[in-house]
Amino acid sequence: MSREQQAVAQARKAFETGRSKSLDYRIFQLQNLTGNILSKEKVQEVNLAIKNLKSWAAPRPVEKNLLTIADTVYIRPEPLGVVLIIGPLIGAIAAGNSFALLVFVLFINRVAQLNLYVCIIIPFLFLFKELYTVVTGGVAETQELLRQRFDHIFYTGNSMVGKIIMEAAAKHLTPVTLELGGKSPCYIDKNCDITIARIAWGKYTNCGQTCIAPDYILCETSIQDRVIAEIKKAVQEFYTDNPQTCPDYGRIINQRHYKRIMALLDDSTVAMGGQNEEADRYLAPTVLRDVKPEAKVMQEEIFGPVLPIITVSGLDEAIKFINKGENLWLFTSSHQMTRFGATSSGAILANDCLVHYSVSALPFGGVGNSGMGSYHGKFTFDQLSHQRSCLIKKLKMEGVNTMRYPPHTPTKLSRARFFILKCANLGWIGLSIQINNNCHMKQLLSFPTVECCFIN
Repeated sequence: MSREQQAVAQARKAFETGRSKSLDYRIFQLQNLTGNILSKEKVQEVNLAIKNLKSWAAPRPVEKNLLTIADTVYIRPEPLGVVLIIGPLIGAIAAGNSFALLVFVLFINRVAQLNLYVCIIIPFLFLFKELYTVVTGGVAETQELLRQRFDHIFYTGNSMVGKIIMEAAAKHLTPVTLELGGKSPCYIDKNCDITIARIAWGKYTNCGQTCIAPDYILCETSIQDRVIAEIKKAVQEFYTDNPQTCPDYGRIINQRHYKRIMALLDDSTVAMGGQNEEADRYLAPTVLRDVKPEAKVMQEEIFGPVLPIITVSGLDEAIKFINKGENLWLFTSSHQMTRFGATSSGAILANDCLVHYSVSALPFGGVGNSGMGSYHGKFTFDQLSHQRSCLIKKLKMEGVNTMRYPPHTPTKLSRARFFILKCANLGWIGLSIQINNNCHMKQLLSFPTVECCFIN
């Protein structure tokens, strides 16, 4: 048995003990994380889950019809089982799953490896290792792990790997959440007050290596020179005249990605930046002008400090050009916002970049080639939970059921149709009766399996 098989088998055996289903146990594990994570932002995410977990996991009442008016009808979030995580892990713990966390280490440098152990491996020492396992490795280890059966796969990364994961998941009919980044456009309207500093910040933060960075700009030809001049001004203010010596400007993560990004510049015109040094993995903040849709830089997510500008005749052409992506950035007056209802993206943000990521109440994810599913806060919990339909019917009141039993007379069918089609949003009336009969809510939370039957 391979190391990867052992990790998954161990996680499944631990999940089957039922230990992770307890809300108190999940909260305890999350609390263990908070004391051993250096990132304040991550601690905030963990605390959000701890604070809201009991309300997230509570049964949710649903609208009834007259046929079920006296019944207890609700949705109960339950753990999925064993999850493969290649990305955020807090939601998997909160949802009560066990998981294998894949850490891909083939292409990262030594500094990144040190950060890996400080930020991930060390905190894991304080978790229950049978439920939550870490698998490190490269291509071979990843391929072996993907051959195993999981109950869900959660991946953040590029679309090429996303397709490989989805193909592997299909063999086991495993559902997936894919957050794949993509080519997120930034449209600048010629009539708005151009606030380029926000765009430059959003693009060149972390040397352009964020999945939500503006990938390219769409604007009219008449303002292209002005946009370039404003970007240059903002870059000088942020990173001085020599970004290579500025401590606030990053580097491309490894040589492979450095060469990939440099190759994207081959058939385009550099309007700003372009200075580079391979040994330092340095590429200055770069702008490309008059870029054609068929250019190399437009064929894949850039994920680097290169910002192409594509000129359009106006808003209508921009809307036609925009494809489904993870994000859409608009710099325009408010009355133009309604026009972008014709586009599709995971998120739309007007007159700024990136900041929506800080709002845990907003779902985060893409559409089309940018992935499927969403996460953040409660959305992560829901994504990694099974929403179980529950209907609890009393053994008494059998007379009400006779309308659905044979023989099926016209009168019975007419009554049944009336009771099924009439809805009654009575909240927790049926559930309140159940609670009173069973004394307290805890018995409901551990209620046995109930299968629901529906009449078509």
